[in-house]
Amino acid sequence: MTIFKERSRTSSKYVYYALQLYSSGLSLRKTSERLTAVRIKKNHVSIWNWIQRYKPKRIFQARRTISEFIIDETLIKAGSDYVWLWVAIEPMNKMILGIRLSIERSMLVAEQFIKSLIRRYGKHNISTDGGTWYPQACRFLNIEHHNHSSIEKSFIERTIQYIKDRTECFDDYFPCTRINCKLEHIVKWLILFVDMHNRELIIKRRIVK
Repeated sequence: MTIFKERSRTSSKYVYYALQLYSSGLSLRKTSERLTAVRIKKNHVSIWNWIQRYKPKRIFQARRTISEFIIDETLIKAGSDYVWLWVAIEPMNKMILGIRLSIERSMLVAEQFIKSLIRRYGKHNISTDGGTWYPQACRFLNIEHHNHSSIEKSFIERTIQYIKDRTECFDDYFPCTRINCKLEHIVKWLILFVDMHNRELIIKRRIVK
């Protein structure tokens, strides 16, 4: 598997190993220490650069069997500002289906997020916490909507809290230094996190089978 261009001096298997360690919860410095243990000397800044350059393989973006979209949103701190993090998961396999950042929380943003899910996976019923922006968006898109069951609520709340904690931790260590930052570093981190999360679920299912 080739993740980066050939000019990279580090084997892609070690790059992937580092990204996997970091996305699983280790700090950048701890990840660097793990690499050192296998005789790959890369500091935490190098690992941060790998995160920013990472691009998921298409095989993990293919359409999957979807029973419904479970969607929720939460406010996260990015630098000195706060933005809304939108997350959609699938209840049966716990895959993260989509993720989005926005400045505001509204029916328009909810509609755009749901549209992106439909383009990728087709139309499916939607489960939310009942925020007014969701039923309005679903009516406009002609999609059936219902409030979370207790199990669905537990699934999405655990997932979104974990993503929030990991993302805010990443931004604390590597905040954007650009004027009028567009949070591209956080978007890239989220792409990495989602891909690694889904890869782990796929691998676990294959082992069980």
